[in-house]
Amino acid sequence: MSVINQYFSMDHNNTRGLVRVAGKEISVPTIYTTGLQNISHIADWRVLVALFISSQDVKESSRSLYSRTLSQFFLWVESSQRDLNTLQRSDILEYKDSLLSSGLSALTISSYLVVVRKFYEWAESIKAYPNIAKGIKTPRRKQAFKKQHLTENKSKELLDYYREKSLRDYAIVNLLLRTGLRTIEVVRADVGDITFKGERRVLRIWGKGHTEKDSFVVLTDKTYLPIKEYLETRKGVKAGDPLFTSNSRQNRGERLTTRTISEICKEGLKGIGLDGREFTAHSLRHTTAVHILKQGGEITDVQRVLRHTSPVTSQIYTESIEEELRLQKSPESLLDSAF
Repeated sequence: MSVINQYFSMDHNNTRGLVRVAGKEISVPTIYTTGLQNISHIADWRVLVALFISSQDVKESSRSLYSRTLSQFFLWVESSQRDLNTLQRSDILEYKDSLLSSGLSALTISSYLVVVRKFYEWAESIKAYPNIAKGIKTPRRKQAFKKQHLTENKSKELLDYYREKSLRDYAIVNLLLRTGLRTIEVVRADVGDITFKGERRVLRIWGKGHTEKDSFVVLTDKTYLPIKEYLETRKGVKAGDPLFTSNSRQNRGERLTTRTISEICKEGLKGIGLDGREFTAHSLRHTTAVHILKQGGEITDVQRVLRHTSPVTSQIYTESIEEELRLQKSPESLLDSAF
């Protein structure tokens, strides 16, 4: 078993183990008070990393993120035949280059680098290892149109736009707004994917990057009934049939495409006056996340509904709420009553 695998089978909450320093066993808490001049004296890195994770005042989901990120980093160190005890700043820069060439998003790469920086900053603070990651910059995210969420009123307007216009399109847009599904997940859905887990009606989904339908979203009555009404208009529907099918003369009855669903959303958004490039089908997913938070949900709720592997990804949805509050309760307006 490799050193890396030994570390990641360890209980991260155990901060009272022993480490061997210069042939002498020292309790982990002693490291806090005495420090270490060189981490090469530590027989196993796993204790130091476990201590780092347990010392962070963060939620359990963030601890798991730290663990996964450091696992990825140490596996890279091991696979590139580097020595953990002699790593230098140049090695961290090469690690960054490997991430940049991996095809990962700038946001994901940034989250990896931030955790590695935190780890080495902490290691230096207890005199265990110099902070070789200090000042390593995260990549700039490409400037792109920020997808906007819909307000509650605009969400209702969008649903009203389709309510009498098209049963199918209303059911699709309603599903997107209430579950945060991606367009590809709607396309892949079959009639038989609507099922029950306990007393809850759910839709089994084939998520992004997955090879099977191993996740689900809950279908409340407000989500399910429009789908049911739409399916009742189709004759002889079978479990293996697409949940939503084309109405066009050329492709009638065939599975919809992501392009068609995007066009359906764009038509409705334009119909209610949201014709900018920042409003797309993905805006409905953004709307789901923002309104979960506005209704008192937590970031972890958003992470579960949108099926983000990292809470860092879910965190971006708080920006919309903060901006909205900033505009509603502007400190600048307080000055109007002063002079």
